[in-house]
Parts: sequence; C-alpha cells; structure tokens
Amino acid sequence: MKKNAEVRSGRIARRLGLHFTVQFFLIWLSVLTTVFVALFILIYSIGGEQLRSDSPAKILDSVSLETIIEGDSVELPSLWREQLRDMGYWLQIVNGRGETIYAANVPEDVPARYSASQLLRIGDSRRMDRYEVTTLYEELDGSPSLYLLGRRDVNGELLQDWFDRYAENGRIAGVSARTLLAGETERLGASLRVLDGEGNVVQSLGLESGSGSYGALDLVKIRSAPSETDTKFSYYYDSGSGYTWLLEGPKKNMADPEQPMLRKVLLVSFLVGGAVLLLALAVAAWHGYRYGGPLLLFMRGFERMGRGEYEQVFTEKERRKIFRKNGRFRVRYKLYREVIAGFSDMAGRLADARSERMRLEKSREEWMAGISHDLRTPLAAVQGYGHLLESGQFRWSEEELRDMGVTIREKSAYMLELLQDFSLTFELKNHTPGEKLEPLELNEFVRRTVLRYVNDATLSGVSFGFEEADAPTVISANAKWFQRLLDNLISNAVKHNEAGTNIVLSVGRKGDEAWVSVLDDGVGMDEETQSRLFDRYYRGTSTDEGVDGAGLGMSIAYAVVTAHKGTISVRSSPGEGTLIEMRFPAESGGRPRSSNKSKTEAGG
Repeated sequence: MKKNAEVRSGRIARRLGLHFTVQFFLIWLSVLTTVFVALFILIYSIGGEQLRSDSPAKILDSVSLETIIEGDSVELPSLWREQLRDMGYWLQIVNGRGETIYAANVPEDVPARYSASQLLRIGDSRRMDRYEVTTLYEELDGSPSLYLLGRRDVNGELLQDWFDRYAENGRIAGVSARTLLAGETERLGASLRVLDGEGNVVQSLGLESGSGSYGALDLVKIRSAPSETDTKFSYYYDSGSGYTWLLEGPKKNMADPEQPMLRKVLLVSFLVGGAVLLLALAVAAWHGYRYGGPLLLFMRGFERMGRGEYEQVFTEKERRKIFRKNGRFRVRYKLYREVIAGFSDMAGRLADARSERMRLEKSREEWMAGISHDLRTPLAAVQGYGHLLESGQFRWSEEELRDMGVTIREKSAYMLELLQDFSLTFELKNHTPGEKLEPLELNEFVRRTVLRYVNDATLSGVSFGFEEADAPTVISANAKWFQRLLDNLISNAVKHNEAGTNIVLSVGRKGDEAWVSVLDDGVGMDEETQSRLFDRYYRGTSTDEGVDGAGLGMSIAYAVVTAHKGTISVRSSPGEGTLIEMRFPAESGGRPRSSNKSKTEAGG
C-alpha cells in the first residue's frame, strides 16, 4: 500500500512538473517576444530620427542597416530609391574592385567605376565635381564595400555664381548689386550674410537681415545637427579676401521617410508578440479554469465532510463533471485522478469509521445496560446475606452457612472476573501484547495450562484433553498474554456449555505456521454469534446472572492473537460443538518427539 502511494505521488509530481515547465516556457517566450518587439521599436524610432535629421551620414547608417550584400548581389527595398530621390540624393555601392554593384538615382555625369585615388579624394574632400558626397565603408565576411551618398549642391553653385557676378574684394559691390541680391533672396525665402574672418556679419540681405556674429562652433553645430534647426545653409569661402558668403533658407517640407525592412520586421514582431501574449493570456485563463474548478470542488467536499456527510462527498452533478459516462476521468480532472481517488477513499474510510463508532457506541450502551443488571443482581444477593448475618435475628445451621458462603463466593468471583476484564481492556489500550516477545515452546506451555484446569476441583463434570505436536513447536510470544489468551478460550468453552462437555486443546505445525486449537462438543453457536464473536461487548446471550462475563473475553483473545501476528477463526453449528483455531508464524528448528499424543481427563 505504501509503495502504491509513493508511485502515485511520483506520477503526480512528474505531471505537475511537466505542466508548470510548459507554462514557464510560454511565459518566458512571451517576455522574450515583448523584449524583442520593444527593441525593434527602439531601433525603428532611432532610425526614423536619423532619417528626419537630413544628415547624410545618419541616412547612410539607416540604408546600410537594411542592405543585404552577397558578393556582387545587393538587396535593398525599392522604397529607399523613391525616398532618396525625394530628398535629392543618389546612391552608389562600390565593391573592392571599384565597380558599382548598386546604383539609385545616379546622374549621367557620375562615373560607374572608380580608382583608389578617386575614392580617397572623394572621402577627404566630401565632394565630387558639383556634388556633395558622404561615404561609409563596411566589410562583411571579408568582402569590403563603400557606400557613396551624393547630392547636388544647388545653393553652393548659386552662391558661387552670385560671388562671381556681384562681389568686389569679397563683399557685395554697389547699390545695384545689393538690390538684385535682395530680390533673389526674398524670392527664395532665404537670407544672405557676409561674414568676415572673425565670424562677424558685415553685410546682410533677405528675410532675416541684420547685424551680429557667430561663435566659433555655431556654424559647426548647425552643420552637424541640422535636425535641431528649421533652416538649411550653404556657404562659399573666398580665400583671397577671407570673407564667407552664407546662404540660409528654410527646409523643404517632406513626408517623414520610412524604413521598409525595419517596418516589416516590426510588423511581424508585433503580430508574433501579440499572438504570443494572447496565447499567454489564454494559457493563464485556462490555468485558472483548470486549477480553480477542482480546488473549489475539493473545498465543497471538505465542507460536506466537516458536516459529517461522508457518504456523498461529491454530488451527482459534480461526479458528472469529473467522470465521463464510461467512468473515465474528464481531461480537466485527469491531473488530479490520484487525489480524487484518495479523497474518495478517505471519505469512505471516515464513513466506515463513523459506522463502526456508532456500532460500538450502540454495543457499549447495550453492554452498559447488561453489566448494570449483571452487577446489580450479585451485589443484591451479597448485600442481602450480609444484612441477614449482621442482624443476629436468626440462627443458621452449618449447611445453611455453607450455602450462603458458596453463594457469596460465586457472586464475588463473578464480579471479580468483570473487573479483571475491565483491567485487561485498559491494559490492551496502553500496552501492546506484542512487546517483549520471547521464544515459547507450545507443547509444554499448553500441556501445563491443561493440567492446571484438570487439577481444578471446581470444574466438575468437564473433561479436558491435550494433543501435542510431533516435534517441538516454537513461536515468538509474550508468555503472560499468551496464557491470558488460552485462559479466555478455555473459560469461554466451560462457561457456555453444560456439564459433561469434552474440551480438547491441540498443538501442531504445518510449513512455516504453528497452530493451536480449542475444540468442544458442547451446544455450539449460530452464524450471527460466530460473526460477532470477537466484537467487544458482544455476549451472544441474555445478560442474566447465569451467563458470566462482560463480553470482553473473546475480543481480548482476538487482540492478543493479532498482536502476535497470528490469525484466529471459529467453526461451529448449533448442537455440534465449536472449534477455535489460531495460527502463528513458527520459529525454525525442532526435533521429533518420542510421543506425539497424550490425553488427560478430569470428570466430576
């Protein structure tokens, strides 16, 4: 039974472990997906800021992030070509041999092949003829590539044209030139400033004309962080005069650029993340449904058990929830099948215990009623004789006094036996007969017991016999309690049979078992008495004074046999006598005896 319980516990532990491992994996997957989605959102946001900054270097970073290069094959979302065209850029990707392997929006005057010196000059000067060019070098898996992002410097060309036409000694020459340039700048919605070598504004035309000066890093800041301003500027520096012409104009309003690949990855991440989160929510809801329902069912079962309703721990409706029509567990409750089985078994055991307790209570009440009568009758007789002797009103003959003495002795012996049964019952509750077991040879022990009854002069009219085993038969026993066992069985046979009854005790051995039997040819007993013979407080007859005992003798005998790891059985029929047989584990050893059978009789 213990092994089966351990197996069931192991199965439950493995099933719960697997269930919660899967759940933990799903939760972990949900968290990981959420982190990836958040990361892609961050990358997408940063990439968008880079594109909106109108910085060629940052635009190149975003382009390279979505470019896949394998040898001379380049994959870049087609949307980038349109976005670069709208921003006025062209793009080339050059391999290690200087050949263009990708081109987008490239003008006809831009070469398709470059030498090493050409690329070096472009990288240093950031210009190629009339184009501003930004470069980005990458090397993946040993394959180098160079990105060229160029744009025509229209304002720079315009400034150079104005300088050639209207400048004198590096400054705007004359009133007419100022008037023409003022009209041009207003038409463009821009402003023109002429700065000296210290950064001071010496001349100003256009929408925001005025005097002032620029700090050493102001222009560098505007150039490097154009996204923080609403203006765009171009400049022309005259090395001969040291003057700088600065043209500032508003940025063109363009739609926010997009990142096709990142957007696609982000969309997929959103979809996958949403699906995983929905799955996690579904698992959580299923988890609550699966575990919450059975727990509530158990709670209701415990409430019923608390009220003493052991016979129906689960209602019929609840049983339909747990079991299918064919008796199998439903999927929702399979995880708890051992728990439910143990729960039902516990309820059944409690119901049986309650029934047994009620039966014992009823038997005890019956016994109390009977024992009250049993004690009242002998006490009344002893008390009556005591009053007669105490009064001194009568003179008694020796024969009458003898009769009164016999009656008082019999009644006292009866009450003493009742007290002894009570004492033995109490001792059985506090001390186990199976304690302090020692080897006990049955032939000699039972023979001495029989002789004691043979020599008892008070047992007139009863014949005792003894049949020993062929060889010494040894068991582990407590001699004190084993003696009480035999006394109870012999006294029971004497007490409930008439004079002339033959009682035979036998000892034998069969295999690993030793047996002791008590056989009488008396009145026997019916089936009901046999079935309840070893019940505590059961007497089997009416509780008149002619039947001694409190109904404890046979229950004590049963407890002693059980404590010695033995079994006891009874076979009887009305008018055909009774056989009570006990079997115990036998000790090894023993040798044949010279005599295997003896019989002693005592008659009255």
